[in-house]
Amino acid sequence: MGILAKIFTWWDGATIGTHLWASRAKGEHVGTDAAGNKYYRERAKGSGANTGSYTAREKRWVIYNGANDASRVPAEWHGWLHGTYDEVPESHLPPPRIWEADYTPNATGTLAAYRPQGALERGGQRARAVGDYEAWTPGGADS
Repeated sequence: MGILAKIFTWWDGATIGTHLWASRAKGEHVGTDAAGNKYYRERAKGSGANTGSYTAREKRWVIYNGANDASRVPAEWHGWLHGTYDEVPESHLPPPRIWEADYTPNATGTLAAYRPQGALERGGQRARAVGDYEAWTPGGADS
């Protein structure tokens, strides 16, 4: 079932195509984050100078540990993936602060998503408006 899962399940980890491309590109494993996502790079072709051309730059990619969800990439690795800095994040990260919250995945589209009172998924009933709000009705005094 392992190889079939790699061929047909693009949403859960790297597909067989990603593994083939990564092996062809001779990707160098540069690090792993706390969630188990693995980060790779392929050295630039040619002189190595960044000429602005995508083919001349170093290519960087991530192979997710589990679901392919870009929100699972921590901020420090996001910066590295997009070429904000060249060193891997572990080499220049400050120690974590006690007030920093742990990562929580993006719940949009799942059963754990936030649904305010009045949302259709919660029955569509909301509290009546109070205060200075008055609903407009056609043919009323302000028409």
